[in-house]
Amino acid sequence: MTSSCDSCVNYVYEEEDDCYYCLVNLDEDEMVRFLTDTQKSCPYYRLDDEYGVVRHQI
Repeated sequence: MTSSCDSCVNYVYEEEDDCYYCLVNLDEDEMVRFLTDTQKSCPYYRLDDEYGVVRHQI
């Protein structure tokens, strides 16, 4: 499963800095895997599904 940061719940826009940030704090090993691109998908990826709550209520 490949993931895109653009559609992740943890990827948020910070108005003060005028850029996007990931809210997940990676440990040292995870950061190395991320920077060297050895991990194919993010284990913290969650789809930003705005309608998930509505579907749950139905």
